[in-house]
Amino acid sequence: MILRHLPNLICVIRIALAWPIVAALKSGNYDAAILVFAVAAVSDGLDGWLAKRFHWTSELGKLLDPAADKLLLASVFVSATWLGLVPRWLTAAAVARDVLIALGALVFRLWFGPLQGRPTPLSKLNTALQLAYLLAVMAQVAFHFPGAAALSVLAMVTLATTIASGLDYVLAYTRRALAVPAGSA
Repeated sequence: MILRHLPNLICVIRIALAWPIVAALKSGNYDAAILVFAVAAVSDGLDGWLAKRFHWTSELGKLLDPAADKLLLASVFVSATWLGLVPRWLTAAAVARDVLIALGALVFRLWFGPLQGRPTPLSKLNTALQLAYLLAVMAQVAFHFPGAAALSVLAMVTLATTIASGLDYVLAYTRRALAVPAGSA
């Protein structure tokens, strides 16, 4: 059944949308950046919902979905920071969290075996806040809404969940590694 691959196709489309968003930001076309970024953000929820609802999960999808999220968020964070729209400290935290998660998964896979698991509720909240923050930044430069105070509060909440989510992953990887029976790694 061809529809079974729809979540993976949506992930590939999300990966492909990263470049037009960055290009729109660079050219100052914030309306287009908001529109394409909003489509990419909705696609993040849609592919996961389809995969779970219709049992269309796949090993490829388990790799594509987080890769698409990380590429989208990292490229937009870095581009928006380069343009002076996002503070460096928030971009550094967001990118460092993603690097930490990727390296942790790689180390676990190499030393302990396959890493079974799903994103935690805290990780999902963090991703949603990062998406919302970046949308708010683009809306602020395009429409002067939300105000600077609201954007600052959203940045701080996003930073808090970014740090908490990164620590949560470190703890989860550590717990899983300690639970591996001796000699089986």
